[in-house]
Amino acid sequence: MSEAIAINATEEQVARAHLAHHFDTPQQQFDAGTLGMWMFLATEMLLFSGLFCAYAVFRATHPEVFRYAGQYLDPVSGLINALILLTSGLTMALAVRFAQTGKRFALSLCLALTMLGGVAFLAIHAKEYFDNGQAKLLWGTHYAPTVGPNGKPIAPVVGLVPLVVKPKPVASAGWQQLNALGKTGFVVSHSDIMPAPTGPSGVATSQKPAAPENPFQPANVQIFFGIYFLMTGLHSLHVIIGIIVIGWLLIRSFRGEFGPGYNAPVVYVGMYWGVVDMVWMFLFPLLYLIH
Repeated sequence: MSEAIAINATEEQVARAHLAHHFDTPQQQFDAGTLGMWMFLATEMLLFSGLFCAYAVFRATHPEVFRYAGQYLDPVSGLINALILLTSGLTMALAVRFAQTGKRFALSLCLALTMLGGVAFLAIHAKEYFDNGQAKLLWGTHYAPTVGPNGKPIAPVVGLVPLVVKPKPVASAGWQQLNALGKTGFVVSHSDIMPAPTGPSGVATSQKPAAPENPFQPANVQIFFGIYFLMTGLHSLHVIIGIIVIGWLLIRSFRGEFGPGYNAPVVYVGMYWGVVDMVWMFLFPLLYLIH
């Protein structure tokens, strides 16, 4: 009984040592931090929700582009990354549990494994980006693929080329008269001025995509890769931030700063890492599987 009281007293002292002056109790401080973390994660979900809406709009308006360009992505790499993040999510959850129970070695081990999973995820993604760059499967005007979805070489597609509109010649006796008499100072009536040239039919644009050399390739494939790099790149940035913060936790765990009395930072980072995992569980099927 006395041992339990001593342990509880020690935990209370540790919690009080980390208590900010504007909170009354450690539990109040923890609850406030948890609420703040949920609010931050809600803004993160709003950010990614905007990207998912953009994905839905472009997929609805250009379904042929997503069916074609999705064949370039390797679903095996996406699946491996999904498994890696799921495993790292498990180790992060275990880290939270070990921090709450005071198992310092297990806590440090799980944090290290979570970091390793994040690094492995980024390494596979970097290899995908490198392969896309080599094949010119990029966004906007940088899209000029050298291989087809089957891996066979194709003639490169030039991005955007100027659209030169040649106006149709307009015959006008009054204009010819103006050219002939203009040097002599004669004045012609307004009706004799040459009318404006007739433009091309349809919507006029200053630039248009070049016709692809591959007849089976739809137009505007660069839209898919713009969305792909934006969504996966933003997610990878969140993974990088998570790795840095987990490394900070790992250093503090080596110092023995976390235990039953104080473990809030581990809990908050665990919440963040769970959202990072969840976002990839949506990105993986949308980009790699649904064609």
